[in-house]
Amino acid sequence: MQWVHLVIGLALVEFFCFGFAVGAARGRYKIEAPATAGHPVFERYFRVHMNTLEQLLIFIPAALIFGMYLSPYVAAGLGVLFIVGRLVYFRSYVKDPAKRSAGFALSAIPNIILMLGAIFGAARAALLLHG
Repeated sequence: MQWVHLVIGLALVEFFCFGFAVGAARGRYKIEAPATAGHPVFERYFRVHMNTLEQLLIFIPAALIFGMYLSPYVAAGLGVLFIVGRLVYFRSYVKDPAKRSAGFALSAIPNIILMLGAIFGAARAALLLHG
């Protein structure tokens, strides 16, 4: 599970860096806190950060559960793909939101696999324990 924990830690570092980028964009485009709108490019940075938060809510528990019941190595590998997908999403969304699809897919597909695998693995374990 150490690989899963390492990948989750890296995903959190990435999220922190995205937050730093939002802060820098806030200064660059003169958007005073607590405003979250006012310049289209700043809003892109902000949306990437918030969308990543939404995805992390699924990613972290799903990776932990998948890793526990199925395979920590597969969970970690899917996690690396998730991190790369988030970076692609970040770069493409800030540049042109219409071109965010590849980055979104590279992070959504691992999340779907992790989530379904987590449910399957936990259900299988529960049935074997009580079946």
